Amino acid sequence: MQVTVKLFATFRNGRFKVTSQELTEGTACRTIMLGLELTEEQIGVVLVNGRHAALDQGLHEGDTLALFPLVGGG
Repeated sequence: MQVTVKLFATFRNGRFKVTSQELTEGTACRTIMLGLELTEEQIGVVLVNGRHAALDQGLHEGDTLALFPLVGGG
């Protein structure tokens, strides 16, 4: 299945902004996160098709996964 992966802010450093990946049906968001050498502690927001999602959510043909880092500041 084809899935679009979008990275935001510091996650783009040394990676990509948007890419298309060929994955097995039902692949979890966590699998992609780990493949990008990101940790769960770095993840701020996970969206699938514009809706909040858990890292264990399975992906389907045509889905768009967006990963945002935690944002610090004050």
